[in-house]
Amino acid sequence: MTIACKVIGEYAQHITCQLDAGQSMFADATKFRWKTTNVSLETRLSTPGGQADADTKAAKESGGAGGFLKAALSTATEVGKRMLSGQSLAFQWFTPQGGSGLVTFAGELPGQVKVVELDGTTTGWRAESRAFVCAESTVNYDISFAGLTTGFRAKDGYIFEHFTGTGTVVLGGGGSLLELNPADYGGKIQVHGGALVAFSDAVAFNVERIGAFNAQTVMTAVFGGSGLNLISLSGDGPVILQSTLHKEFEDEEKQDASMANSARQGLLGRF
Repeated sequence: MTIACKVIGEYAQHITCQLDAGQSMFADATKFRWKTTNVSLETRLSTPGGQADADTKAAKESGGAGGFLKAALSTATEVGKRMLSGQSLAFQWFTPQGGSGLVTFAGELPGQVKVVELDGTTTGWRAESRAFVCAESTVNYDISFAGLTTGFRAKDGYIFEHFTGTGTVVLGGGGSLLELNPADYGGKIQVHGGALVAFSDAVAFNVERIGAFNAQTVMTAVFGGSGLNLISLSGDGPVILQSTLHKEFEDEEKQDASMANSARQGLLGRF
């Protein structure tokens, strides 16, 4: 059942969710802001819909020590995967007691939030590691790796959070959020590495060199702020981009701009 949500604000948005009987949500530990007193807060290490949850349930039913050991190992594996993605080690769970309750979340950067509804089809969503805000308990959470070669070329590693199942997922990004479909632009778009927030499983992710390796490509890599590669997104499905880059990308942009100014100003630009 879809959770009723209300987005408040224009630029630095937060989202308030109404939890009714039988509903609960989980969130990254840094995204919670406030709640009504009848909403309980519980911290768990296991991943929603993950192997640890299934192993824990099976261990409780069997009562064997081996089952609990298997559940502990599964939980440790899931925690390790979240560490690699830069996500918090534990999730916070919110459940109403004695009637409906409210809980509010916000994204990591000042910016907008986007509500995504999963319908249980094979099409899920992948989001960059800082985009996840909260999700309904019926949503399955996992980590998706783009691959060592692709991640290295993208400069950010690209370990995605993968959401499947049914229910509400809330994602956040910096500045204004823009939703595009590559199919509307010839089937493929190229994106700055710091602008990507999330994309549907119907969209293919890749990293491409800007052009042939020549003097112009080197000039773009040194002074253009995007390096030699851009993210390419192709297919027919929604893509969410953000207008504000994450800090590490902003720092690179400023450094590139400083180098470019020095080159234009000659010797005086170096002081």
